Amino acid sequence: MTKAQEVAADLRDRIVRGALTPGDPLPSESKMMAEYGYSRETIRAGVRVLVDEGLVVTGQGQGKYVREDYPPVVWNWSTLESRSRHENAVEGQTAGDQWASAVAEEGKDPRQDISVSIVEPPRHVRDALALPDGGLAVARKRIRYVDNRPYALADSYFPQDLVAGTLLMEPRDVSAPGGVLASVGLIQAKYRDEIAVRMPTKQEAELLALPAATPVAEHTRTGYDADGKPLRCMVTILPGDRHKILYEVDTD
Repeated sequence: MTKAQEVAADLRDRIVRGALTPGDPLPSESKMMAEYGYSRETIRAGVRVLVDEGLVVTGQGQGKYVREDYPPVVWNWSTLESRSRHENAVEGQTAGDQWASAVAEEGKDPRQDISVSIVEPPRHVRDALALPDGGLAVARKRIRYVDNRPYALADSYFPQDLVAGTLLMEPRDVSAPGGVLASVGLIQAKYRDEIAVRMPTKQEAELLALPAATPVAEHTRTGYDADGKPLRCMVTILPGDRHKILYEVDTD
């Protein structure tokens, strides 16, 4: 190993063994120079290896810290937003926003920052909603927090002509018995899911306060009525260090 790799290997071992725990600062560069007997540049190169691996993050100033653990949220996308879940919702427990109620069921505190606008959606959303070139959609964009930490981005797009004048135009948490779409006669009978795993964009990394080397899953769910007409396309960005996605699939 190079000298920098030796530094990285020793610090990595300390983190794995628990000698350095999540949130702990690394020893100062001066202390590590004295401990390892290497130059400042070699120490920095070794620490950069761990930053690139996602084990170490940069704090305020020049400090380096062991990356904090995020308690994972498990999403059962087979049942989340299901009609039975809406129909069996219990006021004060599972009623209202289905994401928020699922988080609350795990004993965590959910919160959302919501904005609403009328936009020309991204191409893949436009195609999913079968909109013409230049077609407009209502976009409900949410930053979702769990215990006051940013956990996910969730952008829902609806054809403008379908939801104009409904609760979905309001920039706040909204709900209705059976779901807001169903309350205005737009019943989602089928979902189509796509999952892509990639590195985040600069904006996503900033909104979610992502440390370096954090991949995200992009989950796109399109909802259709019984005739196959698309009613909604939701794009959720899920950081890989704080989520598990669960599906239950019948063998039929």
